[in-house]
Amino acid sequence: MARSFQKELDQIAEKADTSTPAGLSFVLAETTLALLRHPDCCISAYSTVDVKRSMDDGEKRFNQLSIEERGKFDEETLVNVNSIKRQKAGTQRSSGFSNEYIVITILVAAEGVYKLPTINSSSDLKTALQMLGGVPSSKIMAVEVLWTPQNENDTLSERELLEDYPLLRPL
Repeated sequence: MARSFQKELDQIAEKADTSTPAGLSFVLAETTLALLRHPDCCISAYSTVDVKRSMDDGEKRFNQLSIEERGKFDEETLVNVNSIKRQKAGTQRSSGFSNEYIVITILVAAEGVYKLPTINSSSDLKTALQMLGGVPSSKIMAVEVLWTPQNENDTLSERELLEDYPLLRPL
């Protein structure tokens, strides 16, 4: 199932005009819809909201979170920032494992205050995804959807999942 998510996320990233608020809204809505359509595939989740009083502080925090999350990846094989797309073939890592896990990180910077639920159940995850998908495009400042592994030939082991994402809670 992770492979179908990879392909769906690739398609969203390839189609999106990420240089406009409408394009960022498209990325957010389509990603949350993809997750809502496959609730049985979501085995762990985590949410947090960090309110900043100024645009500068918000931008700094968003960039910090982006770098932290991207730093967990061995490589990025598909990037679409401000509609500048970069794609490269990934190096194959043959671990002998099937590609069972994918971690999808959604970072959103938006004007206003949004309260996402603490995620302890599938119902909480559904509520959080619906809230994220419903953020008005006029309020969206930035969106990043990051997923690992990006390459369909790559794998994410359970050990890597637990080491790199200790805040995830089982659903």
